[in-house]
Amino acid sequence: MATFLCRIGRWAFRRRRLVGGLWLGVLVLAVVGAAVAPAGDEEDLSMPGTESQKAFDLLDERFPQSNSQGAEARLVFQAPDGQRVTAREHRAAVEDTLGSLVRGDQVASTTDPYETGAVSEDGTIAYSTVTYTAEAVDLTGATKSALENAASQARDAGLTVEIGGSALDAEEELGGTTELIGVAVAAVVLVLALGSLVAAGLSLLTAFVGVAIAFGLVSALAVPLGLTSTVAILALMLGLAVGIDYALFITSRFRDERAQGGEPEEAAGRAVGTAGSAVVFAGATVFIALAGLRVVGIPELTKMGMGGAGAVALAVLVALTLVPALFGFFGRRVLSRAVRKAGRPENEHPHRVPTAAGLPGLGTRWARFVLRRPAAVLVTSVLGLGTVALPTLSLELGLPGDESKSVETTQRRAYDLLSEGFGPGFNGPLTVVVDMPESADARATTDRVVETVRGVDGVASVGEPVLNRTKDTAVLTAVPRTAPNSGETKDLVHAIRGAVSDVDADTGAAVLVTGTTAMNIDISEAMSDALIPYLAVVIGLAVLLLTVVFRSVLVPVKAALGFLLSVGAAFGVLVAVFQWGWVAGLLGIEQTGPVMSLMPILIIGIVFGLAMDYEVFLLARMREAYVHGASPGEAVVSGFRHSGRVVAAAAIIMISVFAGFVGMSSPTIQTMGVGLAAAVAFDAFVVRMAIVPAVLALLGHRAWWLPRILNRVLPNVDIEGEKLSRHVPAPATNPDAAVRRLPVGRQQH
Repeated sequence: MATFLCRIGRWAFRRRRLVGGLWLGVLVLAVVGAAVAPAGDEEDLSMPGTESQKAFDLLDERFPQSNSQGAEARLVFQAPDGQRVTAREHRAAVEDTLGSLVRGDQVASTTDPYETGAVSEDGTIAYSTVTYTAEAVDLTGATKSALENAASQARDAGLTVEIGGSALDAEEELGGTTELIGVAVAAVVLVLALGSLVAAGLSLLTAFVGVAIAFGLVSALAVPLGLTSTVAILALMLGLAVGIDYALFITSRFRDERAQGGEPEEAAGRAVGTAGSAVVFAGATVFIALAGLRVVGIPELTKMGMGGAGAVALAVLVALTLVPALFGFFGRRVLSRAVRKAGRPENEHPHRVPTAAGLPGLGTRWARFVLRRPAAVLVTSVLGLGTVALPTLSLELGLPGDESKSVETTQRRAYDLLSEGFGPGFNGPLTVVVDMPESADARATTDRVVETVRGVDGVASVGEPVLNRTKDTAVLTAVPRTAPNSGETKDLVHAIRGAVSDVDADTGAAVLVTGTTAMNIDISEAMSDALIPYLAVVIGLAVLLLTVVFRSVLVPVKAALGFLLSVGAAFGVLVAVFQWGWVAGLLGIEQTGPVMSLMPILIIGIVFGLAMDYEVFLLARMREAYVHGASPGEAVVSGFRHSGRVVAAAAIIMISVFAGFVGMSSPTIQTMGVGLAAAVAFDAFVVRMAIVPAVLALLGHRAWWLPRILNRVLPNVDIEGEKLSRHVPAPATNPDAAVRRLPVGRQQH
């Protein structure tokens, strides 16, 4: 692989105008495609095969005149202090408000709170349900404006009016301050790490090209593939983070090769052949892990995984072709200013990072410290991560609703008013669907269901059943006593399903429990059930790939265990922040509750690939030194001397990018930003920088042991570029570099 990638790097360097022109053309096409394509729909989460999804599908079939997942709004009216909403003047204001909505084009129906009994016991709060013929994403601006104008009309009459439901849901928009801060921090870190504005700008430029193409493609394909704004944001987040990192790794290796006296074209080829090999494997792990999310069975999660995987694939292609092409355009300006002024390569000893006092660099000093005290470093690091991971034992999964939104939004205020007037369970009603055979007595069957559901402990009320035209399907609403995301409501859903099973057996009718609350519960349980199998697949993949890459048995096992520690610690942070509320206020998170059910699997998939990034980039240099004759300890020091600073810079960049998305209002993106930033911090600075060298120091030569049978069977991918050293002579300008590149020592280990 190294030889093939080296040829690609040299070709891209020579044909830089062609390569640059091709990428520019692709970028223009992606941007134009995104500009002319219609906006995609924001689809509701679905889980094929679950009881709640089957019920939704049945409702669409048996009640074709209505949309079971159509948009809905709740106008919540509250009378001024000391007054009742049933007073004549307030009642007239409510009726006038609802009358203005009935004439709307997309309005299916509105309910009169005084006729339906939708008034609180103390008479201070009432609500009306407005149903629409279209889903929330299909509502026109005129329809939403009519709803808001109606609320304003009632406010002018002296009532407090808030709007709940899905009608006002909007796509998450980019362009917030925190995202820009994240990119700014990444730029500063690049300048400090590379010592060159041009080199830093090169990494940012290539990352932006890849992200712009990925974002444009997602936007252009949103309608035909059903991609949502969350897919686009994930593609942006991942593409930006890995794009900067991949460019940084190849640029750093290019500068090393130039420091050894290599000609620019040859240095570009070697950089792509060595660091590029690591980029390919690191990118492949992220791609496979994200594409593997398809096995979970949630369409939205599948789309998020494929969108993120596509962005990572583009970042790899850009790093392998556009980055070496830009080396040709910028020439010596990629090197630091000090080097350019001196008119010489980077330094005569490129892997010795001197300080002002002539001491070894920080990476070297840290590696030697760990080698002197490996057991203490290992125990401290493992115990520290284990302590951070302890909150994971209290992990609760759920999906956010209006209760998770800011108190400044009308949806959250409507939620609070309904909870105050009608109880917390009113915001999460359960829909019970009764599918009856032709021979069944519809009245007797539905009465039996109503009686059964009312008898379940935890049900506050049960509405009258509504039959379809053929009288073979009935729908009724059950209101829990507890809030939608509470554990008691989850238990209630299971209790109702268990209670109605007797009705199924006695009458032949199929009774299904659905609704948004039940759907969220089903999805959360499906996520919990899929977590361990998916984790097993990811870890198995990690062990297999790293065994091939490093030709070792113990190194992959160590990497997998370290990955588990970093993921566990990240989950602990999510529980502490989003469930327990620790530092939630500082992060702009106003409401605590269960962790989003999609997050654990999504974070596992993403962090797995990113963890392998640092593992591959750091250990590739260690193995390169080891196979060239260095002792195990010297190999560890060499790895940190070559890659420690670059890996640390890459991790800080990725943390900054992920943390920049915490300021968005979407709970999905907030949770993802916190989880990924924490996971990268733990994995890069604790697992890879502390646990990895400590374990390698304790294992010694055994760390690089591979059974003979595996040595014969496994392909040699040559990620450290040994074949380049064997077949491509080192430049004569630096004889020390030529000696270092000779393939001596333990090539077979």
